[in-house]
Amino acid sequence: MNKNELISSIASSTGLTKTDSAKALDALVASITKSLKKGEEVRLVGFGTFAVTKRAATTGRNPRTGAAIKIPARKQAKFKAGKALQDSVN
Repeated sequence: MNKNELISSIASSTGLTKTDSAKALDALVASITKSLKKGEEVRLVGFGTFAVTKRAATTGRNPRTGAAIKIPARKQAKFKAGKALQDSVN
């Protein structure tokens, strides 16, 4: 499912227009992104948790030349599915 299909699904489930559904989806994504930038977790009970983790710096290899390269430390967004979501999928 892509974004347009998700918007259509939201519109048909809620009775909102596709424009309003798109605005709601964009607002949800923006709110989650804003919280993750602040380093906060976003917990949606029954769905899952969005969190930011830190990846340590590592040394990698350039596959073409075999030369060692440094991969810098960085933050990474992670999602952990909640129990209700996992149970509904399985």
